[in-house]
Amino acid sequence: MKQVYLNKIQQRVMYIAAKTTVVVAGRRTGKTFGIGAPFALRNMQRMPGSTGGIVVPTFRHGLTNTLPGLFSFWKSIGIIENVHYVVGKRPPKTFKEAKIEPREYEHVISFYNGSRAVLISQDITGSSNSLTLDWLLIDEAKFINFNKLKDETLPANGGIRAHFGHHSCHHSIMIMSDMPVGSKGSWFLNYREKMDVEVIQTIESLVIEEWKMKQRVRDLRAKRKPVPSYLKFHLRSNNRLLNQLRAAAVLYVEVSTIENLEVVGENYIRDMKRDLPPLVFQTSILCKRIGISRDGFYSSMKESHKYHAANNEYLATLGYGKSEAEYKRLLNSQADRDINPNLPICIGMDYNANINWIVAGQERDGRLNVLKSFYVKFERKIPALIEDFCDYYRNHSKKQVIFYYDSTALGSNYAVNKEDFKFVIEREFKRHGWKIKSVYLGHPMRHNEKYLLINQGFAGKKRLTPYFNIDNNEDLLVAIESAGVMRGRNGFHKYKAGEKLAENEENLLEHRTDGTDAFDTLYIGMNNKPVKVASINTYGVN
Repeated sequence: MKQVYLNKIQQRVMYIAAKTTVVVAGRRTGKTFGIGAPFALRNMQRMPGSTGGIVVPTFRHGLTNTLPGLFSFWKSIGIIENVHYVVGKRPPKTFKEAKIEPREYEHVISFYNGSRAVLISQDITGSSNSLTLDWLLIDEAKFINFNKLKDETLPANGGIRAHFGHHSCHHSIMIMSDMPVGSKGSWFLNYREKMDVEVIQTIESLVIEEWKMKQRVRDLRAKRKPVPSYLKFHLRSNNRLLNQLRAAAVLYVEVSTIENLEVVGENYIRDMKRDLPPLVFQTSILCKRIGISRDGFYSSMKESHKYHAANNEYLATLGYGKSEAEYKRLLNSQADRDINPNLPICIGMDYNANINWIVAGQERDGRLNVLKSFYVKFERKIPALIEDFCDYYRNHSKKQVIFYYDSTALGSNYAVNKEDFKFVIEREFKRHGWKIKSVYLGHPMRHNEKYLLINQGFAGKKRLTPYFNIDNNEDLLVAIESAGVMRGRNGFHKYKAGEKLAENEENLLEHRTDGTDAFDTLYIGMNNKPVKVASINTYGVN
């Protein structure tokens, strides 16, 4: 075993070892690496033959975020894949058997001592069915559907008391997340009221006392002196009391990224303050509780207008054990379940000297599903943007785009060299082997008209209601949710004052209103000027 550095929060969580632990922490505080991974490893080593559950909102998140963090920590201390554990396949005969072997091993981590950990993805129906679990690790809790968790997974955390009931970590639960915004996704915040501070303080005192007694034992043995029987008795009594308290304890921790300053450094905090919108910085970095503002330009948008639609069958073919960056390079439209390969892809765009956007969508049963958004910055211009789009959708069967544009795409060239935007866009799509049907919308819609149209769309009062694929529109959603509004002579206007300025401490280019304008164009076009096409396949979203 190798030594690894753990920050103060990670050490505190590990030493207290409460049966129920909730960690609400900012980015880069080491939740998965230094809290979730030691928790899972402790349970699997102290309860040989046990089965735990690793609960994630989507299989895609578990594959590309949670598991790489766990495996990275284990590797750093000498726990090696295919030596001490295997993933996604039947364990070798040299491994011990679990008390209850799973029916299949596709999403199972199997340890050498018989312990198993099952990846439970909420976007895979019934992934908790027929499981008997001894512990739970819940990652990205703010995206977890609590009703699903309560009805399907928590009842499975019953375990085998006859084998592991004497362990304080039996039936333990670790919940990890950064701070949610608003009431949705905040189901775990009420654990703060369930924590008995005196119990936690007593555990901390007993841990210190245990450390002192063990240090005394080590000193005596180093001097080759006998260890008094009373000292052994006190150690056993102390340990027994610690076990009893831990088995009933609830630990709730809220901590900002600044607590991990020794690791991330001051420059990281400064960069995040510069790059993130204020709301995101306050929740994801400073870990502050803040409610959602309902006075923005897209005030009728709700959490229910977001969805997950990962193609888990394709994701499973990518295998386990890769880094987060490697998974991102491998992802393409085959990883998406919301796209109909036999329909064209509709696009709206926005053009700017420093950032250019494509927002892509398809219609289905009164929905405008915003499939994915793309942007390029600075020296990368429209040709590079279209290349990114065509590369991501290289496996799309019907290589045709319906390009909605208004007069801003005509006669302008500040993002390209000679020709206007429309000419360059049509040429680049054709160059990549795609057909393009351009649909002209006329002059840009007035802001007050656009405000009414899109918010009525979110309210379900127009032909199409917009919905966003969460995994493929992270930056666009930040821009939409933080888009401000101002009242002028002609009604409501989108607040765009900072759009032409250089990047500053308050927002990054991709979190400004440029991307929202591309979405607006897509929605106006698809809602007001639909292009009828035939389709033979169905597809679905959650």
